[in-house]
Amino acid sequence: MLQYTFEDMKSMDRSVLGNMVPLELFRTIRLIGMNQGLPLGGKGTTLTVGRKIGESLPVNTLEELLQLFEDLKIGIPRILHEDDRKINIAVEDCFCKGLPTLEEEKLICDLEGAILEGALSKIMGRRISVREVKCNAAGHEHCEYEVKL
Repeated sequence: MLQYTFEDMKSMDRSVLGNMVPLELFRTIRLIGMNQGLPLGGKGTTLTVGRKIGESLPVNTLEELLQLFEDLKIGIPRILHEDDRKINIAVEDCFCKGLPTLEEEKLICDLEGAILEGALSKIMGRRISVREVKCNAAGHEHCEYEVKL
């Protein structure tokens, strides 16, 4: 079975359209296709996919992971709090920034949290738990993740 790597994703040969797709396409896939189109809002799918993506990233430290998040334009992460048991990471300018605020205060950036979880579990060599606790789409000032070590 053919399996792609993160490095494979950098191989592009689009001489006319280039290496970017519009944010609205990504939002459509995530929020209409997966969130609205799959059972339970696609949570199981986004968590599984995100963790797998995180595990595949070429990072060895939290700092490298946060820099890659920004380089890939996932968002601009910053550590709000860090101790021996948990880390809180805010992500500014997330993909959901600018979407209408959802009435039920639904958190929709679970894929990004799962990417953090997969990468941090690989970096630390043990299971790490990441939970989204704030989201722009729910009216919060930024998206935020609580990392339990």
